[in-house]
Amino acid sequence: MGQPDPRIDAYIGTSGEFARPILAHLRTLVHASCPQAEETLKWGMPSFTYRGRILCSMAAFKQHATFGFWQGALIVDADGNQADEAMGQFGRLAKVSDLPGKRVMAGYIKQAMALIDTGVKTPKTRGTTPRPPPVVPEDLAAALAANPPAAKAFAGFAPGQQREYVDWITEAKREQTRQQRLSQAVEWIAQGKLRHWKYMGC
Repeated sequence: MGQPDPRIDAYIGTSGEFARPILAHLRTLVHASCPQAEETLKWGMPSFTYRGRILCSMAAFKQHATFGFWQGALIVDADGNQADEAMGQFGRLAKVSDLPGKRVMAGYIKQAMALIDTGVKTPKTRGTTPRPPPVVPEDLAAALAANPPAAKAFAGFAPGQQREYVDWITEAKREQTRQQRLSQAVEWIAQGKLRHWKYMGC
């Protein structure tokens, strides 16, 4: 097993109570299936590399966690892929049982390793139908309309980048939190910043 990264311990420790067992389970699974995996942070998310290349990543949000392989489209078939629901290939994870069983997950990890071992590259998706932009809630739409630079910048974001802001705002549990996020979002968007701009250098 590679050297544990204390930043991953800190990330798991500060994640929501529901997410901690999911992240710990995934961490154990990755190391059990790929003892050579190295831990790191990529874009602020706990990630695992193998032979210098990204193998997979996981993340925790307010109401769900996610897990995905860097070359997930070549690993999880279309019938089992839930990438449309959230980051990664396994949808919005609220509990460990939302994931496939250990044997299936171990198989996926082995496939991801094999792709790296053989030098397979993720195929370009040029020519595929892009996902439509997310449904922008009324309060965000109004705030953007009142701030032309923010509206212009938001319109220039890719659908996935827009969706990150929409999810961040709509997942707020309290109205006060929602309003704070809304204000912060418009400020960042007006500056051309993506939702996770702070972690882009990780």
